[in-house]
Amino acid sequence: MSEQLDTAQTNAAEAVADTRIIRETGVDAKVAAIVQPVLQVLGFRLVRVRLSGLNGATLQIMAERFDGTMTVEDCELISRNVSPALDVDDPISGKYHLEVSSPGIDRPLVRVSDFADWSGHLARIETSMIINGRKKFRGKITTHDDEGVTIENDQVAYGHEQVVTIPYDVISDARLVLTDDLIRDALRKDKDLREGRIPGDELSGEPGEVSGTDADDAEAGDVGEEN
Repeated sequence: MSEQLDTAQTNAAEAVADTRIIRETGVDAKVAAIVQPVLQVLGFRLVRVRLSGLNGATLQIMAERFDGTMTVEDCELISRNVSPALDVDDPISGKYHLEVSSPGIDRPLVRVSDFADWSGHLARIETSMIINGRKKFRGKITTHDDEGVTIENDQVAYGHEQVVTIPYDVISDARLVLTDDLIRDALRKDKDLREGRIPGDELSGEPGEVSGTDADDAEAGDVGEEN
């Protein structure tokens, strides 16, 4: 009975950690609802959906494997399977360019597990309500729990506290800040995953393929097509 309870508690904690705390609204939310089931069947999870008017209408779907990796072939696989689903439901009026990419090194932080995975690195966080007199923060991720994340500001202004705890439910946007330490750690993590030193998904790619952490802005090739 005790073991069953421990297992249930562990599963519940993992479910919380993998739940996206930052969600889309409007058309982006409709697209997210369509593509998420497709991604899950293929073995990926959604990071972000964003429809922009740059260079015509561009729909960006940012995704990754559950171990955080992504290859050019993964992007192509997602694009081939997501396009028909979007054509059937047709959530976007008019033509648009579909772009599938990895989160990249300076990735968005959209899950509780993201803050855990990248603890110790700098992040920029925006909130939907005022916390300690402001709505924009930048600092090192120090601690986190199921309720919020604590950051230590690296650029403290007069009147602002150096250490701030931000509840997840007021975070409107969060992403890592590109630094030399982040690039080094991201490349090391990707290498360890590929060489089997970190348990994770079975990667279909061979060593040498580009992934979302192989170089800054690589974005696993930014595979796209017209719809």
